[in-house]
Amino acid sequence: MASLAWLLIPLLAAVGAGLWGSWAARNRKSGRTGDVTELNGYAAFREAMEKSHSHSGT
Repeated sequence: MASLAWLLIPLLAAVGAGLWGSWAARNRKSGRTGDVTELNGYAAFREAMEKSHSHSGT
C-alpha cells in the first residue's frame, strides 16, 4: 500500500502541473497579451523618453 502512495504522489503532481500550466496560459489564447501589446508599450515608452529629453536642452 505504501508503494501505491509513492506512485500516486508524482502522478498527482503531474496532473496538478498540467492543470496549472493550462490555467497560466489561458490569457495567451485570447490575444489580449503578446508581442504586439508589449511592442506598442515599448514604443510609447520610447516616445515619452524622447519628449522628456528634448525639453531638457541637451
